Amino acid sequence: MFEDTLLDSSSKNAPVLTGKHWLISIGTGAVIFLALYFLLPMLSANETNVIVTQSAIVGVVFAGFALILCYVLVDAGRHGFNRWAWFAVVLLLNLVGYVIYLIYSATKTGDWKRATLPIAYVFECIIIGVLVLIPLIYTEALPKAQLMTFLAAPPPPPPPPPPPAAAAPAPRIIRKISVEDVMRAPTVIPKTLAQVKDEPEPPPNTSVGVVGGVPGGVPGGQMGGVLGGVIGGVLSAAAPPPPPPPKPQTPKRIRVGGPVESARLIFQPKPEYPPLAKMARIQGVVRLDALISKDGTIQDLKVLSGHPLLVKSAIEAVQRWRYQPTLLNGEAVEVATEIDVNFTLAE
Repeated sequence: MFEDTLLDSSSKNAPVLTGKHWLISIGTGAVIFLALYFLLPMLSANETNVIVTQSAIVGVVFAGFALILCYVLVDAGRHGFNRWAWFAVVLLLNLVGYVIYLIYSATKTGDWKRATLPIAYVFECIIIGVLVLIPLIYTEALPKAQLMTFLAAPPPPPPPPPPPAAAAPAPRIIRKISVEDVMRAPTVIPKTLAQVKDEPEPPPNTSVGVVGGVPGGVPGGQMGGVLGGVIGGVLSAAAPPPPPPPKPQTPKRIRVGGPVESARLIFQPKPEYPPLAKMARIQGVVRLDALISKDGTIQDLKVLSGHPLLVKSAIEAVQRWRYQPTLLNGEAVEVATEIDVNFTLAE
């Protein structure tokens, strides 16, 4: 196919493009790629992989255009056309000038096959380039609603049905007793009557006495009299003082909120923005439940909310955070808190 078009278009069936033409094309593409690779970081704030992609695309386009210029310059000289005039036309009009040259050369040589096939290739390349390259270069052209549908997390399962309502208890009938009911005479005489016997009181214990008392007691004496009072005063003076109140126990873990203040950050590296989330223009807040140990490091992280594309970067950043140890009653304690990590795209 290419033998009749770009490579072998002369009457002698000799290739139009030689090795030096291919070398010129590849060199042109490499120079353009290197130039854009070093210039684009100074003009935009895109990431390295985006810059490499854009530089490679432009380099390939310029390499192909250089190959077309070489073809027009050599082919026009073989057919006796004004090569520099056609070179200028193609250089200024790009693919349009190349299509005009192919049609002109076909009318002069009578070989329309060598013109129609390259024109078809050109239009195919244009269509494929538009469909493939524009979404890679301009992310704003992507369908945001459909992309967010693909990237969003599946909805949570529906809540379980509520339990059936418990049967209402039967109403209790409370009967009020009036004074008339109490004073009313019984209608039935019982056959037997229960006899209630009063238990005799226990005899007084005469063996119980008072320390320091007189055997047999003294009429008119008093419990804890003079002798007992003196002995009680000596015993109370010699008694040890009461023990001090127990020291309040320091809890091992506290939660931030109310009178408890948040732990103080001493090292807070910023999270890296995920490339896929940046291309999809996704931003928001990732909320984490964290446990700060006694030495100020993060020991446990749980995701409470946030976009799935942002969660991994937030966890990796928070795990490197360091806090000043929290003291309670002079002792270091663990702190349970919630951490919000914001992801915002620069306008």
